[in-house]
Amino acid sequence: MEVTIMNEPDRSTERRQSPRVKTSIPVRYRELRDGAETVSVGSVTCDVSTGGLRFRVNEFISTARRLMLELDIPTLTKPIKAVCTVAWIQEANGEGKFRYRVGSQFTEITQTDRKLIEKYLNGL
Repeated sequence: MEVTIMNEPDRSTERRQSPRVKTSIPVRYRELRDGAETVSVGSVTCDVSTGGLRFRVNEFISTARRLMLELDIPTLTKPIKAVCTVAWIQEANGEGKFRYRVGSQFTEITQTDRKLIEKYLNGL
């Protein structure tokens, strides 16, 4: 099986509506599959925005895959939960123990949680 790794979008053609802020926040993710239960995996973010986040993984996750994320923002007592779609994946090349970087876009997140992310990022 051949694996295709997508490159991160070129910043000059980027369509991102909210800027990402570099920050390392613990995040857990699990794949959403019809009828199949998957195990949560721990990771750390590279950057976060109100529209999505980039994080590191060891396993290849195909683009368009839906994930359930739990983001542990340090100033909050409960994790922020959101469903996201994998927009791209690329090899991490020398970023510690992780093999890939994943860019994701939130597809299901409450307005309250989006505002909590925005408040945290504005305080950095």
